[in-house]
Amino acid sequence: MSAPEASHSTTSVMEKVGPNIISHVSNTYKTDYPPVYKIDPIMGIDFSITKHVLMLWLVAVIVSVSIIIPIRRFLSSGNLVPSGWVNAIEAIVKFIRDSIAKPNVGEKWVMTWAPVLLTFFFFILFANGIGMVPIFDVLGSINRFVLGVPYSDKYNTINTMLNGGVTATANFNVTGALATITFFSIMIAGIMAHGFIKHWKNLVPHGLAWPVYIILIPIEIMGLFVKPFALTMRLAANMTGGHIALLALLSLMAIFGELFSSAVAGIGVSIVAVPMAAAIAGLEVIVVLVQAYVFTLLTAVFIGMAIHVHH
Repeated sequence: MSAPEASHSTTSVMEKVGPNIISHVSNTYKTDYPPVYKIDPIMGIDFSITKHVLMLWLVAVIVSVSIIIPIRRFLSSGNLVPSGWVNAIEAIVKFIRDSIAKPNVGEKWVMTWAPVLLTFFFFILFANGIGMVPIFDVLGSINRFVLGVPYSDKYNTINTMLNGGVTATANFNVTGALATITFFSIMIAGIMAHGFIKHWKNLVPHGLAWPVYIILIPIEIMGLFVKPFALTMRLAANMTGGHIALLALLSLMAIFGELFSSAVAGIGVSIVAVPMAAAIAGLEVIVVLVQAYVFTLLTAVFIGMAIHVHH
């Protein structure tokens, strides 16, 4: 047995659990594994294709196939009454338009911002949902047990896809990009509604004593960046937390099995751990929908605040 294999075999389960959980929820690929496809940096920016880039492409394809294409076919058919899947899409569109967009941005701007909000909702919904489907776990099992490729092969394409978080929206870069779109949407909404100069004047209440503005203006400017920051952290943290809880519960079987040097102990813990993990997985399904709704709702609220100034 080689030295690396010997050291690997003597590593306890307790020492493996932490890194294993982190590798399953980390936001980028491991440093000791290459990306799925390496691209040399351009102007210092790494454009390499990582696992999360592939997942975002997959989300774009799913949204196109399940939402955009059916709607375009329905509109081109000349049929006035939707049915089946298109009917379900219509219900969601009406809900986002009438219950989220219209109450916040107003009747005048609803058709301007409803498409943006719908894009957010469907994209985040499918991106969250993919994290619940064990696509890469199945690929890894096939790669290892059917094709016989060892996990230690760092340059195998499938092995490079096994590292990193299972949900693209658990990546702070992804949620930060979505929040950045919200940030600029807020700016554009305010400028469209009030003009460039008046939009910035509306950041603070009018008619106050000038010393108050010395304190108030920095606070309001900071608030501009707090909104997208909160959106970034909220979505990523919620999508990461559930997976950490699932992995931690399932790891208890291996931990107790090693602690008591008995497979019976691990099986005994599984009687409690597996049902609890299943319950958390059920809650995760709800979280997938709720987080897409919350991000869309908060974006609508922030855009509405820029349009309808209340001071």
